[in-house]
Amino acid sequence: MKMLVRRAQCGDADAFISLMEENRQALYRVACGFFQNQEDIADAMQETILDAYEHIRDLKKAELFRTWLIRILINNCSRIFNYNKKNCSTDEIPEIESMDTGNANVEFRELLNHLPSDSRVIFQLYYGEQFTTREIGVILNMKESTVKSRLHRGKEQLRAELW
Repeated sequence: MKMLVRRAQCGDADAFISLMEENRQALYRVACGFFQNQEDIADAMQETILDAYEHIRDLKKAELFRTWLIRILINNCSRIFNYNKKNCSTDEIPEIESMDTGNANVEFRELLNHLPSDSRVIFQLYYGEQFTTREIGVILNMKESTVKSRLHRGKEQLRAELW
């Protein structure tokens, strides 16, 4: 991936497209930790791709590309979430029906819905994207101990609700 990042930083559009394709599913899964609405997920992903394209030359370490990209996504999700919170009453939010497809990803997303919003992204990054607690701390600008405690509290909450 380092080579693709370096090529993209030199202006190779095909390399950038390849990078986005490699990370598309990860972006989608993390955005699902913020939103259930597919339009908001698509908006966050689109903004992230645009921001990454515009600023890829600013990335100093190619090996940190994935972390850098997820951080951009989280910033965009937070901005969209806050905008929606200010501009949408709860009466306007549509009910989302659960899809019972037996798919592990759907089940995981349903589990995430039982968690407080500040823990959802941490769970998605840790269990869904296999980031370490240290990496999550860097991405979310929080102490590693805070990440660990939110993971622990979230697991306890899920145990209490599901068993």
